[in-house]
Amino acid sequence: MLALFVSLSIRPETRDTFVAGIKAHAEASLEWELGCVRFDVCEDVEDADHFLLYEVYEDEAAFKAHRETEHFARWTETRNACVVEVDRTLARIL
Repeated sequence: MLALFVSLSIRPETRDTFVAGIKAHAEASLEWELGCVRFDVCEDVEDADHFLLYEVYEDEAAFKAHRETEHFARWTETRNACVVEVDRTLARIL
């Protein structure tokens, strides 16, 4: 199993667009991807423009397949319009 941790800071004026886009992406990932086990979207309680994502995939093939979906392409457009800073860590679950 693989876990992806993502930290995102957004432009404040894009908040509504970002929230709608990431929620749609998370829901589509869980509904349409058999290898996507978990997809949590978290809002920082101290900074409304900072979000954390926690995603879990069955294996590397499932993670790769995730990045090739139509909903990932839509999410990429939203991310590019809203996000000013991103940090990702991919980890193997022991």
